Amino acid sequence: MTDVRLRHGRASLALGFLVQGVAFALLVTRIPGIQDRYGISDAVLPVFLAAVPILAGVGSVVTEKLVLRVRPGALLRGTQPVLLLALLGVGAGREVWQLALALAAFGLAMGALDASMNMLGVRLQRAYGRSIMIGFHAAYSLGGIAGASLAWAGVHLDLSLLVSYLPVVAVLVPAALVGGHWYKAAETVPSGPQDSGGAPGAVAKPLVFKLLLPLCLVMAFAYIGDSTVSNWSAKYLHDVLGSSEELATVPYNAYMVTTLLGRSVGDLGVRRFGAVAVVRCGTLLAGLGFGVVAVAPGAWAGIAGFTLLGLGLCVIVPQTFAAAGRLFPDASDAAVARLNIFNYVGFLVGSPLVGALGDAWSYRGAMLVPMVMVLVTFVYTRSFGADPARYGGGHERSRTADVG
Repeated sequence: MTDVRLRHGRASLALGFLVQGVAFALLVTRIPGIQDRYGISDAVLPVFLAAVPILAGVGSVVTEKLVLRVRPGALLRGTQPVLLLALLGVGAGREVWQLALALAAFGLAMGALDASMNMLGVRLQRAYGRSIMIGFHAAYSLGGIAGASLAWAGVHLDLSLLVSYLPVVAVLVPAALVGGHWYKAAETVPSGPQDSGGAPGAVAKPLVFKLLLPLCLVMAFAYIGDSTVSNWSAKYLHDVLGSSEELATVPYNAYMVTTLLGRSVGDLGVRRFGAVAVVRCGTLLAGLGFGVVAVAPGAWAGIAGFTLLGLGLCVIVPQTFAAAGRLFPDASDAAVARLNIFNYVGFLVGSPLVGALGDAWSYRGAMLVPMVMVLVTFVYTRSFGADPARYGGGHERSRTADVG
């Protein structure tokens, strides 16, 4: 495989991550507008919101089976337009059943995209022979910021959902289809023992869920922390720390920006210090962030805590996918698909857990629970290492290709 094909594959996959980040942000940041358009009550809204990650988990399970027959790049090329058109369907519908169908399509497509994109990311990282996985997730974070900004502009200009979504979808669908042509560069990376240091003809290492379980727990705990920030940071700042409504919007923005910044340099940290050290550092920063939030005397201290959370949590998820690929080099696609399910488990558990604890106990105390869960990652950091004969152990091996 030529260097230029690898670079094209990397750039196109980064575009895929960015597209999904834009689409997801456009959906979740316009939930009040969606609720108003379809006349959904506050009591029914959680059912619709929960359906998306549940169906995404189903999509991830189905993807694990499909990639046995269809290349993940082909699946990604076909699913990206479905996700974007489903988003457009959310904005175009009038009846609740139409919204239900659009959200079902969105959830299934999102799960398939999450799984297939990370499968290809793991394969490309293997071909590069050095850490590039965090950079793909940086593209997702950038897409999330862009999508949230576009959603703000739509609200500010008093645009309908359809008018707000249509130009974005009209630009991103062709871009995704064109960029998807270069996924073949990642698809052709071999996934047998030969590329991970084993001898030709070696027995493939099967996927053993018991060995994958520590990484599954890490993934779930990371997303419990992430969903706590996305769902409760504004309410916490306003109700607990006494900030203004305007200032209460700052923590999540700060979290998103620091997530992007941390992911932009995360691969350099892994190359220099190793995955275990980077994950340990991220875990401690995230735990410190939750601790600062829990004891914050005022709004700006709370914002500082949420900022630390962004810097800490940002490296854990991409490194968890990368670790699964190293742990099961001969079954990396299946490992990524199963691991991806716990992304949605954490998302579903995090927000209700903090809300229930906040109502029953206190919201300051509730912030300590995701803090403890995230710190449990420290116990499992050895899972982010690898056999010294393979990429990812003490230092990274010589590159298989001299690429940018």
